[in-house]
Amino acid sequence: MTGPAAGPAGGRPLIITEDPRLLDDLLRLCAAAGADPHVHHAVPERSDGTAGAAREGDAEGGSSRPRGGSVGWDSAPLVLVGDDAARRVRGAPRRDGVFLVGRDLDDPLVWQRAVEIGAEEVLRLPEAESSLVDRIADVVEGAGRPALAVGVIGGSGGAGASTLACALAVRAARAGERTILIDGDPLGGGMDVLLGGEGAQGLRWPDFAKSRGRVGAGALEESLPELHALRVLSWDRGDRVVVPPAAMRSVVAAARRRGGVVVVDLPRRVDEAVAEVLAQLDLVLMVVPCELRAVAAAGRVAAGVRMAARDVRVVVRGRSPAGLDPEAVAGLLGAPLAGEVPVEVGLPGRVAEGEPPGAQGRSALARFCDGFWQRALGPAQGVPA
Repeated sequence: MTGPAAGPAGGRPLIITEDPRLLDDLLRLCAAAGADPHVHHAVPERSDGTAGAAREGDAEGGSSRPRGGSVGWDSAPLVLVGDDAARRVRGAPRRDGVFLVGRDLDDPLVWQRAVEIGAEEVLRLPEAESSLVDRIADVVEGAGRPALAVGVIGGSGGAGASTLACALAVRAARAGERTILIDGDPLGGGMDVLLGGEGAQGLRWPDFAKSRGRVGAGALEESLPELHALRVLSWDRGDRVVVPPAAMRSVVAAARRRGGVVVVDLPRRVDEAVAEVLAQLDLVLMVVPCELRAVAAAGRVAAGVRMAARDVRVVVRGRSPAGLDPEAVAGLLGAPLAGEVPVEVGLPGRVAEGEPPGAQGRSALARFCDGFWQRALGPAQGVPA
């Protein structure tokens, strides 16, 4: 899968080379990243003859006129200089985002040429192809601040983790955040069902089982079912319940790439694939019913989660008939308390009628979620301490 087609000239990389074989390789890699590059044989010049902007008549892709408008040395978001063109680029203004690319870079003088043109890095093909595709795709997709990624996991069976994950996603979307809800639990029944959209058109996890390398963020988002103003990646009704760790890693990375919010509903068993997801999360909320048996179970879950997650916090659900308070639960688990969510009477019936968790803005569940996002998505875009 690849990202969307490149848009304005500012999002198109600049290739400088006269080597036909190298140009074919670079065009192929740009296509894999969803990019439509500008191609020149030398540094584009301004009309006054100084380097920095394109002028008509420069060759591009074998044509005598640039297509889609001109692009300059200064304005291109990424410049790929073929090793054959390094000498012609000397003297161009220094800038970030310049890479010297070639196939035979064993020449000891290649590093000198890289320094002369101010290249950030020397890339040798085919070894550096994957890295180069990533860099080009970042340009196409306008990579900026990644999404705030929050995982939700049950400390015990029936803790209500899927309900909280769904409500968090619904409230984030209603607050205007770009939101993707990912169902990481193949045995959980399907987050699309919880959202009342099991029949919605779009791809499910089994469709991504063979994904390798980079998955285009735009293509991923557009391929998923849209329910209640958010995108959801769930499981289908088939027998496949395993997605390879590499595919998990690629898909979650793509979901984060365009910013906003990503919420992941996690299974309680941490295997290699789940560990790949945990490593990409900013925060994991562990939902724990306020009772001693659930706390004991949550201790075992927390031990597995902490092996891969950077930040684990406790959400206590309900009240204890024995007088166990939320602070005590968090203390027993050795994790910060993220808050308390009361058991919401009537929620299962409303979900059965097609209303997702969190839809009622005045409910205790919605208030918890709104408060969480207000803290987490403040001016600093950081997770509260």
